[in-house]
Amino acid sequence: MQSRVKIEQAKPEVWKAMYGLAGSLSKSTLTPIQKSLIKIRASQINSCAYCINMHTKEALKAGDTQQRIFLIGVWAETNLFTEEEKAILSLTEEVTLIHQHGISDSTYAQAEKYFSPETIAEIIMSAVEINAWNRIAISTHLSIAH
Repeated sequence: MQSRVKIEQAKPEVWKAMYGLAGSLSKSTLTPIQKSLIKIRASQINSCAYCINMHTKEALKAGDTQQRIFLIGVWAETNLFTEEEKAILSLTEEVTLIHQHGISDSTYAQAEKYFSPETIAEIIMSAVEINAWNRIAISTHLSIAH
């Protein structure tokens, strides 16, 4: 692939702002595995190989299993994920695919069963953040190091 703009060089203040958001979200109450689920699932939907590669490695380091990582894309069809994780994954998918029908009342109600308003905000903002990183990685042709 042809090299493209390096945003961190062309617009360092914007790059710094993205890292500021990432830094703020790193202090959330979500567990490392919950954060990885959000990042991996959104990146799968967006077909961002760079981010899938990065965040699956992080998930393994956080203690998640290969089997769960392999099955994140079909989470609703397996019993490998807790109800809380399924609520996170559902909310992540709907934020990522916001153009289809927004966040459904049923998905939001499911999240409210398990999470405080602050944690729901963290889930939504984590999905927003990874969607932004996916778009940066894809549009600038970030490549996976071998």
